[in-house]
Amino acid sequence: MTYATQQDLIDRYGEDRLIALTDRAETPTGAFDTALIARVLADTDALIDGYLMARYALPLAVVPPQLRPLAEVLGYYDLHLYEPDEKAKADHKLALDSLKDIAKGIIQLEVGGAEPDVNDAGGVTTTDRDRPFTASNLKSFI
Repeated sequence: MTYATQQDLIDRYGEDRLIALTDRAETPTGAFDTALIARVLADTDALIDGYLMARYALPLAVVPPQLRPLAEVLGYYDLHLYEPDEKAKADHKLALDSLKDIAKGIIQLEVGGAEPDVNDAGGVTTTDRDRPFTASNLKSFI
């Protein structure tokens, strides 16, 4: 499932900025590399799915509105070949924190569908070892 498109990145960051980040040809072409953008957005989708699968059944029927901006920020950060600026770093950290909160259930997504089955391993655990204190070895204390 695609959470953001190339057009979403253009709308958010501008065509000139994307050209500057993706035109990596030896002789600049003045156009953005659509294959690079598609690969980065696919990697971003996989990252988001990794966080979502902890709480939601995938693929989602509809893309929740909270995910598109997160995918845009993560994709934009990954397009940087060299060190991104401070704003891009801060936005990237905030997006990852939001994904962690979604995985923990702190942020709820409005999606139709069931949450994945949760393992009920939180019950009582017992052991079969011998009891250290029995009626026979406590006779002298009573």
